[in-house]
Amino acid sequence: MQIFKTIAEMQTWCREQKRQGQTIGLVPTMGYLHAGHLALARAARSQCDTVVVSIFVNPIQFGVGEDFEDYPRDLEKDSQLLADAGVDALFAPSIREMYPPGYNSYVEVTGEITGKLCGRSRPGHFRGVTTVVSKLFNICLPDLAFFGQKDAQQVMIIEKMAKELNFPLQIVRVPIVREADGLAMSSRNVYLNPEQRKQALVLSQSLQQAQELIRAGERDAGKVKQLMCTTINSSPEANIDYAEIYDADDLADVDEIQGRVLLALAVRIGTTRLIDNLIVEVQ
Repeated sequence: MQIFKTIAEMQTWCREQKRQGQTIGLVPTMGYLHAGHLALARAARSQCDTVVVSIFVNPIQFGVGEDFEDYPRDLEKDSQLLADAGVDALFAPSIREMYPPGYNSYVEVTGEITGKLCGRSRPGHFRGVTTVVSKLFNICLPDLAFFGQKDAQQVMIIEKMAKELNFPLQIVRVPIVREADGLAMSSRNVYLNPEQRKQALVLSQSLQQAQELIRAGERDAGKVKQLMCTTINSSPEANIDYAEIYDADDLADVDEIQGRVLLALAVRIGTTRLIDNLIVEVQ
């Protein structure tokens, strides 16, 4: 596996792959890799000739008081995991490389899709995401880019950005990877102490209970949200940021559950903010 630290080197290498007729699959990450990230890499490996993974803890998607400085990092371990997974190239630039002095260009998707869920809770977050992802698309020149369904709103926003800005690529969603007990894998899970780790299970449990209620015939979104909140609040250290139900395709408001709906959660367990979601389809 080749490791590139500069934009020029990464872009030149990707251009050469394209000249050779290779399709490129890109997996953007912030590192501290887990099985969920590796599932993205495997999906890219199965669909593309060449696989590029980026590791960059993007400062402009973190708000004031968030965990940018403390976000876990282990580039040496990550590099070995990616090499073992058959990744062809790792792009690991510095902050200065991505945002040199005087940097002032940003990409922003506006409207309802960014004003809800994490967009409401973390102002400016998605501007940081779409800016760095658009840069990565231009640097790595992917034919396909792979994103995890755990960040459901993020994937929807990136799909919209790619379509509206005419990026010549396909966005591929990869299902959430969970621990054996149901907890969605996240780099932030490392922040949890053993008791908090147990309490964090209320996220996946509340989603499963909500799904069962819908399948049993409940169509009132308010009642389903109430069930999710009750389950989450049974955890002493849980503090709900949001527990919402929206249309799974465009995040439109939902009062009566029909078609495909997204059940979405953001919950702090202690000081650790975790997200999870589930798509439920009603015939």
